[in-house]
Amino acid sequence: MKKNILYLAIAVIVGLGAGWLIFGNSSDTSANKDVSEMSDHDHAGEPASQMWTCSMHPQIMQPEPGDCPICGMDLIPAEAGAEGLAVNEIKMTENAMALANIQTTIVGNTQASDDDGMISLSGKIAANEENNTVQASYFKGRIERLNVNYEGQQLNRGQLLATIYAPDLVAAQQELITAASLKESQPALYKAVRNKLKNWKLSETQINSIEENGTVRENFPIYATVSGTISEVMAAQGDYVNQGQPIVKLSNLNSVWAEFDAYESQIAQFKVGQKIKITTNAYPNKEFEGTISFIDPILNNATRTVTVRATLPNRDNLFKPGMFVTAKVKGATQTMENTFTVPASAVLWTGERSLVYVKTNPNEPVFEMREVTLGNRAGETYQVSAGLNTGEEIVTNGTFTVDAAAQLQGKKSMMNQQMMQDETNVMDEMDLAAGKAGMSFSDGFSTDFNEAIQSYLKMKDAFVASNASQVSTFAKATSKKLKAITPTDLGKMENQHLQKSIEMLDAIANNVILENQRSHFVILNENILPIAMNIENSINYYVQKCPMANNNKGAVWLSTEEEIKNPYYGDAMLTCGSVIDTIR
Repeated sequence: MKKNILYLAIAVIVGLGAGWLIFGNSSDTSANKDVSEMSDHDHAGEPASQMWTCSMHPQIMQPEPGDCPICGMDLIPAEAGAEGLAVNEIKMTENAMALANIQTTIVGNTQASDDDGMISLSGKIAANEENNTVQASYFKGRIERLNVNYEGQQLNRGQLLATIYAPDLVAAQQELITAASLKESQPALYKAVRNKLKNWKLSETQINSIEENGTVRENFPIYATVSGTISEVMAAQGDYVNQGQPIVKLSNLNSVWAEFDAYESQIAQFKVGQKIKITTNAYPNKEFEGTISFIDPILNNATRTVTVRATLPNRDNLFKPGMFVTAKVKGATQTMENTFTVPASAVLWTGERSLVYVKTNPNEPVFEMREVTLGNRAGETYQVSAGLNTGEEIVTNGTFTVDAAAQLQGKKSMMNQQMMQDETNVMDEMDLAAGKAGMSFSDGFSTDFNEAIQSYLKMKDAFVASNASQVSTFAKATSKKLKAITPTDLGKMENQHLQKSIEMLDAIANNVILENQRSHFVILNENILPIAMNIENSINYYVQKCPMANNNKGAVWLSTEEEIKNPYYGDAMLTCGSVIDTIR
């Protein structure tokens, strides 16, 4: 019995082992085969999904090509893979390169253009003061008739200018008639009387006529002694004038001055004798050449500018005093050793950083973001003193597209969060300097300052409208309100910010050139914002920033509206900027 049980157990074990060998191994094989086949089905023949994006709005991602729903630009392929690339390198497709028209230039191989190193200036035509004269009255009397009475009238030499009743001249004529009868016995007296009339600009013919006729003229004519254009009428008919008193001011417009405002930082770029090319909207197809004849040795403290002047011939009377003109001047500063010149289109600005994209592989569309140190800007080029080497290839067109591709690939870029944090560092520094340094203001100061801010906001709106006259008016009003604040309870740092704000407001108020006003507006905001951030406010203020203002260094301003209306560019780039902080 026990033996049968043992045989039965052995048979069961053998049967189970045979079943596993027959079916179990086959099942595993089948399962493995199925997995393998499934894997082949999922990955072998199916291409990776291609996404499409906008070069200007990289947040847009669509599964098929088309137009950007924001700006309407053609979508470009989004680069999906970045295998074998360095940390800061990105790779783009050839199709994306072509669609975005990305162009590159080798550093050190750029051909110089006529605009390289050219500095642009704005100014006005003015009368040549060296050719200005004043036509005055030679004797005291009343103007009975004034023959010229408006500016711009042409006056020729010998032309009748005015008729004057002169009691002294009447008496002198009577003396001449009396002395003529005594000229044989008293020749000295006769000569003295004639000389007296000559000093009053009477001609020999006029004096002889009085002597011969024995008739005294009560109203005597004044003739122009020079030719020119009347630039100012300085007397009116019926006025009593003294001897030597001006009647009209004359300008000889055969030559005129072109006067330009140059910033303090540009002074070293100019020298007397430099050639200058001048254009005006009145003659858009003409370019006039001149030479710098004068550089004002005194800096205007209000505008921080100097006057650069060129004398222009004007025999055809093309230039009119008051006419706006622009000029281009080749900078006099020599290029520093070990510097390169790159197109301005190659440079991206973020905060205080300047970036370019370098093509690291000559055979592949692979790019690397590189921080560079810039020198002076001249025309459409920058000097680069550090960050690039001769022979390196940089992106000069489509730089923003490359930066957008870097963002999409999760690489460091100007547009991603890591770089956007750098964008707000200016305000962070301002906050540290103002808030953490312990700035404090009394309730009375806060109330008065908030009233001044209302005028500031009107000035800001005038900047948005590009109305220089209104900017000046509201700047004057804001300055007046700040000057009315008693600074006795202010600390040294608080008072410095207040006084600098007043100084910049006065500079804006005293300037009529919009671009100069906007330059002072940058400094004004750097001083007025820390105060606004540390006082009690009844309303919310938005701190807004344009990254392109202040020569691409960025500049801030205050607004009560969250919507961006750029005061640094107006309609040219009305919505350029972003809200970087809120003052509550």
